[in-house]
Amino acid sequence: MGLMSKILGDSGGTRQKEDYVEIEAGDLDATSATANTQVRIAKIADKQDVIDIKDAVYDGDVVIADITRHTTKDRTMEHITDELKQVADEVGGDIAQKGDDQLIITPHGVAINRDPLGQ
Repeated sequence: MGLMSKILGDSGGTRQKEDYVEIEAGDLDATSATANTQVRIAKIADKQDVIDIKDAVYDGDVVIADITRHTTKDRTMEHITDELKQVADEVGGDIAQKGDDQLIITPHGVAINRDPLGQ
């Protein structure tokens, strides 16, 4: 499994904090503490989880949200997606669904290119 598969996940299973591999980055720890934008990982189990995601996007962070607990036809997921679309629109960001298991929500100034690399 490649690095991006570990970050963005594969087609099955759910991810836990322990599933992510910590990479020794040397002096990058000091840089990431002063970064204006962070990539945040979230899991959407119910509508309550949307609050933290909205806060992160309003604060200027990119959020990759695991939605494996819901199907894309799930009524709750439709409401969650609509709410997150509204947030992305309000901040001038972007939102896209990756497969059936992840949503990516970005703040102002960050667009999601829907063309996969290498194709």
